[in-house]
Amino acid sequence: MTGLLIRAHGGFFDVETEPGTILPCRARGRLHLDGTEPLPGDRVRWKEDEHHRGFGILTGIEPRQNVFIRPSMANLQQLVYVASAARPRTDPYLIDLMSVVAERANCLFLLCINKIDLEPPDVLSSIYEHCDFHVLPVSAETGEGVDELRRQLSGRISAFTGNSGVGKTSLLNLLLPGIDREVAGISEKHGRGRHTTRLTELFPLPESGYIADTPGFAALEFGRIADMEDAEIALCFPEFPTDRCRFPDCIHRAEPDCAVRDAVRKGTVPASRYQSYLRMLQERPSTIKK
Repeated sequence: MTGLLIRAHGGFFDVETEPGTILPCRARGRLHLDGTEPLPGDRVRWKEDEHHRGFGILTGIEPRQNVFIRPSMANLQQLVYVASAARPRTDPYLIDLMSVVAERANCLFLLCINKIDLEPPDVLSSIYEHCDFHVLPVSAETGEGVDELRRQLSGRISAFTGNSGVGKTSLLNLLLPGIDREVAGISEKHGRGRHTTRLTELFPLPESGYIADTPGFAALEFGRIADMEDAEIALCFPEFPTDRCRFPDCIHRAEPDCAVRDAVRKGTVPASRYQSYLRMLQERPSTIKK
């Protein structure tokens, strides 16, 4: 029998065996001995525990689409980056970096700009108007845009990420009434929020799909781009006119007749996106060591 692993805690694994039915399971030793740790998001095989009624035993893990180390989860289908144009203001570089991480992990990327009741999203959203991912302005305070967010989440396993204090938990509480996750305030000294989530857990949406509430994506995940070729990273910026450069192996730094740099000068490619690309090229060696 198979099910979806939604939570791992204290050596137990909660498996949704059918909608609304959760079975606590232990893992067979061989799953740990061969280096495979069951993770939230895994499709797992299980059987009934003959010695403990109401419990199951994990017997195997189905092939994974992707796997993340921090947070620990598998088979993520959509990464939702929650940003803020208000306090704390989100650095566009973090958005750009996580969009490349999502591309590398073969999952969709959704930019969700929260707190539009405090600050219009126009400046931030205009940077991404020519990207191939969806940009959605929302307000966890007023509920504006939340219905569209529900539609974007429907039928998928999605995870929220973004710097602390941008409203990830407030949005989660709106999407899942009754879940009542703790919301942390903004530090007056640093202008940043405090992390409130301690473990990765999948929550079923009322319609369909799941939201993974996670402690956040650590710098270790940025190491995914460390072994990417320059041209491969450039292709993760779909608005870059890479096919119009004079040289096929152009990396868009100092080559003559570079269409990408020309587009930046003309304003058809946002300067911040180009600067993010250059920063990724520069930081790859140090990123993988973190």
